[in-house]
Amino acid sequence: MTPIDPVALTADLVRCESVTPADGGALDVLHDLLSGEGFDCAWADRGGVRNLFARWGPKGHARSFGFNGHTDVVPVGDAAAWSMPPFGAEVSDGIMYGRGTTDMKSGVAAFAAAAVDFVRATPPDGAVILAITGDEEGDAADGTTALLDHMKKTGEAMSVCLVGEPTCPETMGEMMKIGRRGSMTAWFTVTGTQGHSAYPHRANNPLPPLMRLMDQLATHELDKGTDHFDASTLAIVTVDSGNPATNVIPAQARGTVNIRFNDIHSGGSLSAWLRAQADAVATTYGVEIDVRIKISGESFLTPPGPLSDLVAKAVKAETGVTPVLSTSGGTSDARFVKDHCPVVEFGLVGQSMHKVDEHVRVDHIHQLKAIYGRILRDYFE
Repeated sequence: MTPIDPVALTADLVRCESVTPADGGALDVLHDLLSGEGFDCAWADRGGVRNLFARWGPKGHARSFGFNGHTDVVPVGDAAAWSMPPFGAEVSDGIMYGRGTTDMKSGVAAFAAAAVDFVRATPPDGAVILAITGDEEGDAADGTTALLDHMKKTGEAMSVCLVGEPTCPETMGEMMKIGRRGSMTAWFTVTGTQGHSAYPHRANNPLPPLMRLMDQLATHELDKGTDHFDASTLAIVTVDSGNPATNVIPAQARGTVNIRFNDIHSGGSLSAWLRAQADAVATTYGVEIDVRIKISGESFLTPPGPLSDLVAKAVKAETGVTPVLSTSGGTSDARFVKDHCPVVEFGLVGQSMHKVDEHVRVDHIHQLKAIYGRILRDYFE
C-alpha cells in the first residue's frame, strides 16, 4: 500500500481553521484516516471541546506506545501581515506556510502517518495509541485531561508516551524534553483608603505596599537550579491602580507575577510563600492584601533512561544529531500525561510557532515521520 504522506496530511489539517476551541474539521480528518486503517476510535469530548482517542491493538496491553498532540492553534493575528494565506497550507521553495504548520499539525500528521505505516507493515505485539486534543493552546481544562479521564474510565492505558510538540530551537534533532518547569500566576489586590493627594496623611495609599511587595518578590532568589533544571524565575507582569487622576490617592492597586519553577518547589509551597510575604507587608502598612493564585502545572521530570534513550537513538539515526535532554521552555500537555505514564517530548524546530508567516520545512515533516516510525519499530522490537 502507498505510504501515508505526512506533508499532504499536514496540509489537510492546516486548512481546517481550528483556532481554540474550534475544531474546524481537523479531528474528523484524523478520525477518518485512523478508523479506515483499523484503529479503534472514540471521542472524548468535554466542555465544547473535541478530543480524539485512537488505538490499534488490544486494550490494556502491557506494551502500549502512545503519542499525544493537539490540532488547535492560536489566532492568526493580523491576517493582512501574512505573506501567505494563514490557512492555505501553500508551499513555496520547500516551505509550507500556515497557522499550525509548526505548532503542531505537522507533528500530529507525522506521528499519525508513522503509526499507520508501522501497523500496516509490522503489526506489533502490543498497542499504538494516539491521544489528540483540540484544547491545548487555551486553558487546556477539557483537552488532554479529558482524554486521560476517558482512558481511566474505559480501561485504556499507555505504557509510555511521546508528545510531538516542537522541541528543537534551531536545528532538527538538537533537543528533546524530559521534563518541564512548573508555572503559576499570582494576582495581588491591595486595599487602602482613598484620599486627596495633597493630604496623604488622611489616606492610606495602597501603592507603596504594593511596590514593596513586588520588589521583595522580584529580588528574592528562589533557587540556583538543579541537575536538570535552570533556576526558577519570578517576573512581575503588570502593576496598575486604574487611577486616571493625578490628585487622588486610589483605594486599590493591583499587581501580578508569574513564576516558572523547578523541582525544588511545588505550587503549594510557593503559594504559601507568596501569601506569607503578602501578609507581612499588609501588617506593616496597615492595608488588606487579597491574593489569588492559579497553578497551571507542576514541574516534572522523566529521569534519563529507557524512554529518552529510545528517542535519542532514533533521532541520531535519522538526523545525525544527538539531542540534548532539556527541561526548558513553557508548559505543554506533558504536564498532564506525566501522571499517567513516563513521557518525553520531541518534535520540529519551533522558531516560527505563534508568529506571522508560521512555517515548516517540508523535508523536516518527512524526517519527523521517519523518526517516529523508527521509535515505534525499536520500541516493539
